[in-house]
Amino acid sequence: MEASPPPTSAKAKVLEQSVDTKRRLRHAELLLEVTRRMAGYGTLDEVLNALVDITTTELNAERGSLFLNDPDTNELYSRVAQGNIQREIRILNTSGVAGHVFTAGEALIIHDAYADGRFNRSIDEQTGFSTRSILCVPIKTVKGEIIGVAQTLNKRTGKFTKQDLHLLEAMTSQGTLALQSAQFIERMQAIRRQEMEFIDVVSEVTADIKLGSLLQKVMGEATRLLNAERSTLFLNDEKTNELWSEVGQGLESVQIRLPNHLGIAGAVFTSGKAINIPYAYADLRFNPAFDKKTGFFTRSILCVPIVNKHGKVIGVTQVLNRRGGPFTSEDESRLRAFTAQISIALENAKLFADVQAMKNYNEAMLESMSNGVITLDEAERIATCNAAGLRLLKLHPSQILHKPAAEFFSGNNAWIIEKLKRVAETQGSELLMDAEIVLGEDRLSVNLTLQPLLSAEGKRIGLMLLLENISNEKRLKTTMSRYMDPGIAAQMLASGAEALGGKSVNATILFSDIRSFTTITEQLGAQGTVALLNEYFTLMVDCIQREEGMLDKFIGDAIMAAFGIPVGHDDDADRAVRTAIAMMRELAAWNRVRVNEGKMAVDIGIGLNTDNVVSGNIGSKKRMDYTIIGDGVNLAARLESACKQYGAHILISEFTHKVLRGTYFSRELDLVIVKGKTKPVAIYEILDFHSDDSYPHLTDALRLFKTGISKYRKQDWKAAMTEFNEVLGLNPKDKGAKLYIERCEHFAANPPGAEWDGVWVMESK
Repeated sequence: MEASPPPTSAKAKVLEQSVDTKRRLRHAELLLEVTRRMAGYGTLDEVLNALVDITTTELNAERGSLFLNDPDTNELYSRVAQGNIQREIRILNTSGVAGHVFTAGEALIIHDAYADGRFNRSIDEQTGFSTRSILCVPIKTVKGEIIGVAQTLNKRTGKFTKQDLHLLEAMTSQGTLALQSAQFIERMQAIRRQEMEFIDVVSEVTADIKLGSLLQKVMGEATRLLNAERSTLFLNDEKTNELWSEVGQGLESVQIRLPNHLGIAGAVFTSGKAINIPYAYADLRFNPAFDKKTGFFTRSILCVPIVNKHGKVIGVTQVLNRRGGPFTSEDESRLRAFTAQISIALENAKLFADVQAMKNYNEAMLESMSNGVITLDEAERIATCNAAGLRLLKLHPSQILHKPAAEFFSGNNAWIIEKLKRVAETQGSELLMDAEIVLGEDRLSVNLTLQPLLSAEGKRIGLMLLLENISNEKRLKTTMSRYMDPGIAAQMLASGAEALGGKSVNATILFSDIRSFTTITEQLGAQGTVALLNEYFTLMVDCIQREEGMLDKFIGDAIMAAFGIPVGHDDDADRAVRTAIAMMRELAAWNRVRVNEGKMAVDIGIGLNTDNVVSGNIGSKKRMDYTIIGDGVNLAARLESACKQYGAHILISEFTHKVLRGTYFSRELDLVIVKGKTKPVAIYEILDFHSDDSYPHLTDALRLFKTGISKYRKQDWKAAMTEFNEVLGLNPKDKGAKLYIERCEHFAANPPGAEWDGVWVMESK
């Protein structure tokens, strides 16, 4: 019997198994094909292209794309997409359908893309492509780490199925190893390119020795290497404790200076630690003032210290606004490496700039000198000659520079070579006063200084000649200065014959005189008196010259000086008063030494008056004397003499008092008519030189004395005496107060009458 055929259901089952087997075989072949094709590609772009091509074809889709994750920027990027798009696409790894699949780790089948809230339409809007359906799966490594997503779009017939989903997962899983290998190779190649580029950049930058252009190059390369909008390099100025920069990428070249402890740059400089700020305006250390000034908007900041080979922080490098997101740790490492390499170049450039500045300074100094300076190199050739030297020798630079010294200084000037040889042998300086140099028909008198030029190690590197021209004018001035004030000598020499006339000037005249000088001379004798005067005059003249006063003459033990001649100042009256105070203080210090040595103390009186006087050379053709004459001079002399009567040391006229600019301890002492005059003059006593020991309670005494004078002039004799007695209670040595008590007693007994004006007539000079 023939066997009966199997039932229909059994045939169907067998057929289904056969189809499933074929499908499995097809899938296996497909996965083997994926493995085979992936193994044949060496670059990431080739692997991505091949994998997208296989999955799109096999799933009968219109388009496919594969996104890999960039952990540095948290973005998904695609290097390839079929169709019209042939460029890199980047999206946040949390955005859209791809972002959801990447973050959730689950595959998705979407039949209507525009109806799904997770779909990002922006890509379609950019490319003009219309997405209908999406199949998207995560790409996982063998360890389960998600490194990207694969997606196919718009199945040509029907809808994407779970079978399509499993197939896409299998194909991408099969290609994962190739993807990772290609990524690793690409990353290594990129690092290699960066290293080579870094070496090239550093080599190019560090070859520059000029600080300005070096800073410009460093900023340009830092901006480019980190794909930033702007960068600035700040160097520390140790003299001012400021960070400064002369360049800023994107700005005009201007110098920026800021304290080296303020702001982001200051924090990095003082701590020596890098700062990476993704959002500048959210950081309290950020100062937005510069943004407001320039119109620039700072988003992100990376700032690293510049450390030299000794570990010292010498500045900071700051880059702003990385394109594509905040600065990464890799950016920080690259910037640190870059600044570490260029720190040596920066210090060399700073050193070069300092040396160049010193060279320019030295050259400017030499050119501004009035004396001639000639330098010789080691071969004893003339290396330099400053402008004064060229003028002095009446030469053009080509006539002296680079010539052998022995050839230039020859004939009558050969003696200079002998002196130079001696200096070279002894390594010591030589000074020749009033030496003679022959220049053709002319003869030049100079003070010549010869000295060796030594390196920091003490090695001779050349020789230097310093020539000071001694003209007849200088000789005359030197001689004249022994007998009169150097300022007067200079003025007379500059003015020539015109100085022989007289001129009217406003000046303050000072007279001083030693009290009881006759008694001193009797005790000391001739030699002792001269010794005392020499010592005394030295102290007093120093006080006068410190305030730029002119010593007119010595009259026995008296001194006559003027302030405002030959050169006037706005404060000549104050200079005169300060001189008088200084004279009293110097005298007090000198007297303490004399008393300790058992010698007699010296006392002086000083009178000052400000007026128009006549100054000039007065005398005969055989004998001239530069001096000052006029009523103003006489009044100053009268005031010096009046110091004895009032027991004062410094008296000034009302004319001097009116023009004083400073504040001094002083009091109006009297209203007098001096000998030979008819108009009264107010006189003031300067008490500023006193100490608490020499005049206790000075401020209170001045107040009481002023009140006493007021009551005295109102003829209130009793009240005035009360005030003056109180002054004596504070200082029993106040002779002015005693004098007024005697006057009050006299007028109380002999009233002067209603017409009395308080003026005292001086009978003596």
